[in-house]
Amino acid sequence: MALAVSLALSLALLAAGAVAPGKDPLLNVCMDAKHHKSEPGPEGKLYQQCSPWKDNACCTANTSSEAHKDQSYLYNFNWNHCGVMPAKCKRHFIQDTCLYECSPNLGPWIEQVNSSWRRERILHVPLCKEDCEEWWEDCRDALTCKENWHKGWNWATGTNRCPWGSPCRPFSQVFPRPQDLCEKVWSSSFRYSPERRGSGRCIQMWFDPAQGNPNVAVAKYYAWRKRSSPAQGEQAAPRSGGAGRALPWPVLLLLALALGLPPEELRAGGSRGWGSL
Repeated sequence: MALAVSLALSLALLAAGAVAPGKDPLLNVCMDAKHHKSEPGPEGKLYQQCSPWKDNACCTANTSSEAHKDQSYLYNFNWNHCGVMPAKCKRHFIQDTCLYECSPNLGPWIEQVNSSWRRERILHVPLCKEDCEEWWEDCRDALTCKENWHKGWNWATGTNRCPWGSPCRPFSQVFPRPQDLCEKVWSSSFRYSPERRGSGRCIQMWFDPAQGNPNVAVAKYYAWRKRSSPAQGEQAAPRSGGAGRALPWPVLLLLALALGLPPEELRAGGSRGWGSL
């Protein structure tokens, strides 16, 4: 019996490898969005704050340059909608844009959307505690008139302006806590994480490329977590295709013979759950 079980497990492992996709759809990928490349790759001339991603980026050099402008062609979005945004605050929004446009490590949190300007977005990316808190601290005295910057603007002039009846207020009033800023400003694109930089459990907006990209390991961890326990996937939505395929019928038949089980049980999925190893 021990030999049979050993044979069955070996067959299962071999079969799982045979049906696994050649490329993990959650790792080293670019979103299907307005300015993203179809595949990540080197970009030797990424501009200033986007430069940490130059070795492997989903953005082009031109996109990285536009990300630094007060109002760029990327989305016609104006950071200075309530007066001039302080430089120490603006740098966080620039870094946020660079992460969104350039990072190939957001796959575990990409989900499909029905939008005129993108087919995919990120949702609930766990942003490191320090990144959220420093962002909030540097922006607390800046002014804005809206909590959710994804929608509800007055676009009559071709750029975002405050809607009627929405006065400009300090960030600290619109976003009372760092968590509010990170989670609400881009309609839940980020999730405030209690984990710290270097933990391997949260995405960093800020990192030193000389030390490598820490978000590679984070993406691998959450991709593994989704597959090992989908219900505990930290609210990360999987992309379509690629994971959890059923074993081919010939392999199931061999497993049935090795274990002495009725083939029909395995073919139907079976109470033992071998059908989707």
